[in-house]
Amino acid sequence: MHAHDGSDDARTSADPPNQPYKNPIHSIGDSAQSSQHPTRSAMATAEATGGSSSSEGEAAELTLLGFWTSPYVLRARFALNLKGIPYTYVEEDLFGDNTKSQLLLASNPAHGGKVPVLVHHGKPVAESMVILEYIDEAFPDSLPRLLPSGDPHRRAAARFWAAYVDQKLLPTWIPLYGGATVEERVKAAGEVVALLETFEGVLGEKDEFFGGGSVGLVDVALGGFIGWLRASEAMCGVRTLDPARTPLVAAWAERFGALDGVREVVPDVPGLVEYNLMKRARRGLPFLPPHQTQ
Repeated sequence: MHAHDGSDDARTSADPPNQPYKNPIHSIGDSAQSSQHPTRSAMATAEATGGSSSSEGEAAELTLLGFWTSPYVLRARFALNLKGIPYTYVEEDLFGDNTKSQLLLASNPAHGGKVPVLVHHGKPVAESMVILEYIDEAFPDSLPRLLPSGDPHRRAAARFWAAYVDQKLLPTWIPLYGGATVEERVKAAGEVVALLETFEGVLGEKDEFFGGGSVGLVDVALGGFIGWLRASEAMCGVRTLDPARTPLVAAWAERFGALDGVREVVPDVPGLVEYNLMKRARRGLPFLPPHQTQ
C-alpha cells in the first residue's frame, strides 16, 4: 500500500490480469501513486459496477481515476459498486515519466495529480473521504446510505471513526509496508493489531457492519485496507486480521470482503506482495523475501 492520503492516494502498480477495473470529476483532492499497469482502460459499465446493467450514457457521466492497489481508490469503487451507480473506471499509470493522464493532472492540480479523482459531468472531486460523502449526497436515492440521515450524532460518530482510520491506521501501517528490517515490520504489524482492537470495541456495539445493519462510512473507509491487511502475514509473518485477537473485526472483514461489488475489486495477496517488492526496490529498501508459512 503506498502509504498516505495527502492526496487520497493510489498506491499500487500493475493491474493483475484478474483485476476488474471501472470509472472522472473537476477537482477536489485525494492521492495515490501507482505503478505497473501499462494501460489506462475504461471498462464497460456493467463490469465497473459489479455486474449491474446500465447505458453507456449513464456511465459517461461519472468517471473514477485510480490505481489498483490504493486503499483510497478502493473506497470510492466500493461505494459506487455497492450503491449500483454506473461509472467508468480509468486505471492510471503513476510510475512512468509523464504517464499520468491529462485528465488526472487537470482534475487534481492541488495534489499534483493524485488519485482517486471522481469526475461527474466534467467536474472533479478529489480525496477519498470527500468523494464518499459526495457520492452519498449526489445520489441520495442510491442505497446503502453511507451516513445515516436524521441523526447528527451518528453521522458525527461515523466521520470520527472514518477519520481515525486515516489518522491512526495509515501511519501505523507504513513501517510494515516499508520497514528496513523484518523486526521493524513485525513490530509495526503488532501495533496494527492493537489498533484494530480499538475497532473491535466500536464494532461490538453494532450489528454486522460498523454502519449497523448495513454498510456505512466506516465500513468503506476501513474496508479499503482489507487487501493489505490480509497481505501482512505473507509480508512479515504476522496476521493482522487475527480471529484470536480481534474476532469481531476478522469476521467483519470476511463479511465485507465477500459483498458483491467488493470482492471483485479487492486485490489478491500475491499481487500486493509482488507490488510491495517492486516498490521497495524502487525506493532502494533492502530486499525482504515474502514470509514462508510452514
